[in-house]
Formats: sequence, structure tokens, C-alpha cells
Amino acid sequence: MDEQRWLTVDLFSGHEGEAFEVTGDGAPQQTLVLTDVAASGVAGGHGPEGEEREQFSLLFRGPLEPLLPQATYRLDHADIGPVDLFLVPLAPRADGAVYEAAFA
Repeated sequence: MDEQRWLTVDLFSGHEGEAFEVTGDGAPQQTLVLTDVAASGVAGGHGPEGEEREQFSLLFRGPLEPLLPQATYRLDHADIGPVDLFLVPLAPRADGAVYEAAFA
């Protein structure tokens, strides 16, 4: 996988309702929709150049089948480009599976 970018809430803000394609080795090809970008207002860790980021979380909705197990997935977005996110499946809902990625 490529070198990781320092991901911040600003990178994802404004992209709610947009599609992210799950790609990568062995991952089932499917589309996840970013449904929520939530900033905590609490300072998080320091980046590679000492910059601090705010803690935040992302929620995605996808199809119920196949359910993605907890793991790191490459998601590709038209504007953001590819990002590797550790997704945790939450309780499924009638409108699809919900996944969370959290950043401290």
C-alpha cells in the first residue's frame, strides 16, 4: 500500500452522502456511502510533522451482504483519492450495514 497521509476531519467534511469504492487485495468490491463526519472538539495525536489533529469519526453505510469484517480497507473517492481506513462494523440497520472509522 502507498504511504499514508495524515487524515483530518477537514479532509472528509463536506463529503457526506458521497460514494467511496472499496478496492484492494481480496476485499469484496462494493460502494460505501459516507453518512456522518463527527468532530469531537478534543485534541488528538500529533502527526508526522508535529501537527495536532482533532479526534473525529466517520460513519459509512453499505450493503448488508457481504458484511465486511473488522479490518483495514482501501477506499477510493473521486476527490479525496485512495485512503486506507480501519473499519469496524456496527449493528446492521434496515437500510444497510454501518461501519465506523475513528481517529484519535
